[in-house]
Amino acid sequence: MPAVTLKAHYDGQRILLDEPFEIPPNTPLMVTVLAPADASPAATDWSVIAREALARAYGDHEPDYTDADLRR
Repeated sequence: MPAVTLKAHYDGQRILLDEPFEIPPNTPLMVTVLAPADASPAATDWSVIAREALARAYGDHEPDYTDADLRR
């Protein structure tokens, strides 16, 4: 069987796949435990930076560009 990545979660007692996937009995598995998405400071920092950059790029003080402003 080729390696595949599956999304799953832990319910406090067992690991549950988020989508159906047929796994034969005794198939070796590798489990990686991830930090919650909202607990990662790096992810939060990048989302804040991206949000601020988009706000500046599309802010109220930006000019409205017309077709004449485009290079042909």
